[in-house]
Amino acid sequence: MKSRFASEGKPLVTGWDIGGAHLKMAQCRDGKIVSAQIFKTPLWLGLDQTRQALREIGRLRGGGNVNVFTMTGELSDTFASRDAGIAGLLDFIEEEFGTADTLIYAGRSGFCEISSARGLGSDIASANWHATASLAARLAETGLFVDMGSTTTDILAFKEGKLVNDGYSDAERLLTGELVYTGFARSALIGIAALVPVRGHMTPLMNEYFANTADLGRILGTLDEADDKYPSADRLPKTVAGSIQRIARMIGRDSGDLEESEWIDIARWFSEHQLRMIHDGAFRVARKLDSAAPLIGAGIGRPQIRELAKRMERPYVDFGSLIPAVEDARDDASKAAPAAAVALLASMSVHLVQQTAP
Repeated sequence: MKSRFASEGKPLVTGWDIGGAHLKMAQCRDGKIVSAQIFKTPLWLGLDQTRQALREIGRLRGGGNVNVFTMTGELSDTFASRDAGIAGLLDFIEEEFGTADTLIYAGRSGFCEISSARGLGSDIASANWHATASLAARLAETGLFVDMGSTTTDILAFKEGKLVNDGYSDAERLLTGELVYTGFARSALIGIAALVPVRGHMTPLMNEYFANTADLGRILGTLDEADDKYPSADRLPKTVAGSIQRIARMIGRDSGDLEESEWIDIARWFSEHQLRMIHDGAFRVARKLDSAAPLIGAGIGRPQIRELAKRMERPYVDFGSLIPAVEDARDDASKAAPAAAVALLASMSVHLVQQTAP
């Protein structure tokens, strides 16, 4: 399989990460990431959302690419089960891309063709973390890899170029601290805390989706608005004033009830509480590493990850600066890290075969 791709001299490898809320894409040419993008694709509304996104970016798929895929979208409630989701997404990939020059990333089982992938469901399911952490391990040898996206945070240790993970499935990684289900944009604030300090009183939160973590980043100035691709919780404007009003609803108030500085403090408290959740997981995972091992940060939540590195007193290395990429693609590649990782890993495999071919 690899020799077929190598002998044809494919110059372009496109990596795709099909998620439940976003489609991530990264292109690799001559061993470097040259572009990366993230698209809004609410998979819970059906595969047509993802299909439409592909139609709109069809020009990026032409020219004889090798296309490589990883996924987390099998968890979407579009599908009756994880197995049904994997089968459905593999069918979708085959329909849209065909089987020639198409590879699936099966985590610990490596790359495979679609026909083989149908028997590797447990390896393929939500294995995008394995791609990014494995690539980081190749490039940095030893470290703590943390990828914070819009909804979840992956935390993996690697030593001497190899992953030293305790869990593999989502269920296992939730138990080990390697998966923390909180993100930088789409997580509901009620999922971060049950009480928040308001004028010295620990105040219960309303159990409603009134505000999310994008509101925190907006108020604190850490959010890149381009990374918040979904409507606000109340579908009203994405402004600092709008975010304050949404947070106010969480405690049964209006924004005028407190001074703006007080609302900023409340947003800061929520952000700090979320960071503690991630730190708890990272503390457990990092037990395998010495204190000098760097923290490699990826995803749209890197502002939080940089703070985590300070808290853990570890050097911080951005995933985008670690990987081979053209300069103006590094930031986008870090945000779309799993897509960039599968593209680079596949490109490295092809390059290796070319180098060793007789």
